[in-house]
Amino acid sequence: MAGYKVEICGVNTSKLPLISNKETEGLWKRIKQGDASAREEYIKGNLRLVLSIIQRFSNSNENIDDLFQIGCIGLMKAIDNFNTALNVKFSTYAVPMIIGEVRRYLRDNNSIRVSRSLRDIAYKAIYAKEALMKKQDKEPTIEDISKEIDVPAEDIVFALDAIQTPVSLYEPVFSESGDTLYIMDQISDKKCKENNWIEELSLREAMKKLPERENNIIKLRYFEGKTQMEVAEEIHISQAQVSRLEKNALSTMKTHLA
Repeated sequence: MAGYKVEICGVNTSKLPLISNKETEGLWKRIKQGDASAREEYIKGNLRLVLSIIQRFSNSNENIDDLFQIGCIGLMKAIDNFNTALNVKFSTYAVPMIIGEVRRYLRDNNSIRVSRSLRDIAYKAIYAKEALMKKQDKEPTIEDISKEIDVPAEDIVFALDAIQTPVSLYEPVFSESGDTLYIMDQISDKKCKENNWIEELSLREAMKKLPERENNIIKLRYFEGKTQMEVAEEIHISQAQVSRLEKNALSTMKTHLA
């Protein structure tokens, strides 16, 4: 059967080599001796790893070829800095290096300009976090990072928030059986300002036409301002079911309000 083919930067991934453990040992010896051809061979043997990682950033709206090239830079940095004397698999070391390189690229190319000082604080915090995780073998707190880089915790939180890539309210977060849930569906609005027009159109009268469960969902969503997740937890069904029932209810109500 033909291998799965993906063309990225002119590279046919179905033809990328796979390196055995025995070959890996030999290549590392040659790489440490400065053999450029061995380094290139090892890079090609790990391009599948880069491909699998950049797919995590498929929603970033960045060109996939650009991300692949940036991921390859991270791979090369990992190869150049990897210590074969440590009892650690190369992939374990390389994955965070590649992810870090891609994330730095996305932050630096963010359309919203962030001051250099904020970026510096954010990057220091990220590097400190990675170092503390290796040292403590657990997720460090903001206070831990603050002490490590001698920067107030509030400044760290502000800096990390500033470099985050903006996300659309219409970004899909879940899909099941054709029902897609978006970020906006998980945002509470206690005052329901955008839905006041529904009350003006005799919404309560239209709601009387609904089955009891759909009526309850509409009350919780549009009168109490609860998210679909909160409604799902309260009435003990899945969020996808809440979404489906809500759409059905709104469709029925529009019919009666027409």
